[in-house]
Amino acid sequence: MVLALQIVLIVSSVLLVLLILLHRGRGGGLSSLFGGGVQSSLSGSSVAEKNLDRLTLFTAAIWVVSIIGTGLLVKVGA
Repeated sequence: MVLALQIVLIVSSVLLVLLILLHRGRGGGLSSLFGGGVQSSLSGSSVAEKNLDRLTLFTAAIWVVSIIGTGLLVKVGA
């Protein structure tokens, strides 16, 4: 069980880094990658940005749960 949680932790960590790097910073991001840089700054955030936010939060939740689970299992000694 500990090994499975550690694998989930590693995969979610890498995925979380990649998702965070896809977010829009000062100069663009995912929206400007597809040519919507000017349009998205005028109309708020695009659907792609909202879905990217949701996916990032979901991955972060999995990351936190796997950290807590791994810590509890290591503490118990299972």
